[in-house]
Amino acid sequence: MELVDYSLDGAVALITLNRPPVNALNSQMIADINEAIGLAEDVDVRAVVITGSPHFAAGADIKGFQRTFDQGDSDRQTSGLAETVARLAKIEKPTIAAINGFALGGGLELAMGADFRYLAQSAKVGQPEILLGIIPGSGGTQRLARLVGPQRCKEMCMSGRQVGADEALTIGLADKVVSDDDLLEVALTDAASFANGPTLAYIAVKRAVSKGFDASLQDGIAIEAEEFAKVFASQDARTGVAAFLAKELPTFQGN
Repeated sequence: MELVDYSLDGAVALITLNRPPVNALNSQMIADINEAIGLAEDVDVRAVVITGSPHFAAGADIKGFQRTFDQGDSDRQTSGLAETVARLAKIEKPTIAAINGFALGGGLELAMGADFRYLAQSAKVGQPEILLGIIPGSGGTQRLARLVGPQRCKEMCMSGRQVGADEALTIGLADKVVSDDDLLEVALTDAASFANGPTLAYIAVKRAVSKGFDASLQDGIAIEAEEFAKVFASQDARTGVAAFLAKELPTFQGN
């Protein structure tokens, strides 16, 4: 991978975007992110942090838009990132996007593919595509609406404004806001906690929420019951119950 760094800290995978100065998303970087997510799908990885510094990702490489105009292939412009974000969203382990600086356009779309978004105090996020006469094309209108509500999503996408960390926390776009210096440490610490937890139960939560969100309440409850039955039969469930009864802390193995 040329533009993304991948490392392991125990069972936590760290994916770091590395295309200075602002991690603009071109086709090579998107391919590298996709490859890194593939590495993180390994069964021995039990949590993932994705980040970039000094900026998470300030959006698409706009120079590539002109080539797309010339080629007349708008589908190609968005398909690679959309597929990569979807792959991140579907990965069966907890994921945290640790956001420094800007996460704009495709950068925010990528961050919204993670389960949780931790923002540095100075971070700015937004979907500014409207300022170019276009709209988000890799899931931005859909994931943002599900996080902050359709009205707030329309306001953000139609104004193109940048949202600060505190506002992002207030509207549900951020899960934590921490000091710039502590961002990565907090994200890695929380990821390590997830990595030591009941992996199969985390997977079941993600499946139940994602599958049930657009289903009827009755169907959603059925999906939840199915996932409950799976995890109830796991060794981690036995470990958790036994530890509770013994007034001890459980040591989950993720199986």
